[in-house]
Amino acid sequence: MPRGTNQKFKLYRLAQIMLEKTDDDHYITMPEIISALGEYEITADRKSIYNDLRDLEMLGIEVEGEPVGNRYHYHVVSRPFELPELKLLVDAIQSSKFITERKTNALIKKLEQLVSKYEAMKLQRQVYVSGRIKTMNESIYYTVDTIHNAISENKKIRFQYFQWNVKKEMELRHKGAWYHISPWGLSWDDENYYLVGHDSDAGQIKHYRVDKMLHIQMSDEQREGKAHFKKLDMADYAKKSFGMFGGKEQEVKLQVENNLAGVIIDRFGKDVMMIPEDENHFTVIVDVHVSNQFLGWIFSLGEGVTIVSPDEVVEQMKKEINRLIRQYERI
Repeated sequence: MPRGTNQKFKLYRLAQIMLEKTDDDHYITMPEIISALGEYEITADRKSIYNDLRDLEMLGIEVEGEPVGNRYHYHVVSRPFELPELKLLVDAIQSSKFITERKTNALIKKLEQLVSKYEAMKLQRQVYVSGRIKTMNESIYYTVDTIHNAISENKKIRFQYFQWNVKKEMELRHKGAWYHISPWGLSWDDENYYLVGHDSDAGQIKHYRVDKMLHIQMSDEQREGKAHFKKLDMADYAKKSFGMFGGKEQEVKLQVENNLAGVIIDRFGKDVMMIPEDENHFTVIVDVHVSNQFLGWIFSLGEGVTIVSPDEVVEQMKKEINRLIRQYERI
């Protein structure tokens, strides 16, 4: 049989054909394989293809042949990701506010390449990105990469920070001043991505919305604040901060209706100790950063949760209630 012009790409094209055209529910016969190779101007006989199919296993692509009538049907039986796993990744990408709509679609398109064209259609049917609120900062993808590189190389970063004004325009904070921060971690909270770092000038831990960071650069300066973060559990820190807003860390005792047990566990984990108070209530002591966002979370739970102590936080809640009363009396 005469050799085609692209024989050196034969194994690559065979892998491409098997991965794209077959899965657990879709098969391909030997004549169809030969025909598909022919579309790439590659000629091959059955014997060489049998050997090539075995060679694919060396590349991590396991192909199985099953007798159906007087022919064998071939299909890929294992892939790095199963379809349900890819659906989870697609859902995570779609629901991430910090990934722009354009980048969302690009990432999902890449994930589709990990399955057959038939299973890719099942991923496409899950794409409902349009209309969702997504970040408008296209540089976030590279901002995150720069932060990771800075952490890896133990360097500070510098960036500008913006907020939206009433004209829906980006407005640089602090008159465009550059922030010099030692990055120590990234936290995903309340559908947003946050940089958690050390501000040497203020001598404290601060966090910044990654999608509001602009013109990020890695500095030549070494990171600072190691002592602060050595004793900081990042997951615990995020759990105590509501909406990643800071505040004085305090032990707060809450009285909670029994039907809200799930809300407490979802927020603070199963290790939290819930002590029965009466037939309908339990009390729980939690470590939180007391901020207006924490008080707002308590408000959102209505009569089901009451702050019991400390007195300082109870007074803080009363002041917030009175402020709201004054605010709405004017309407």
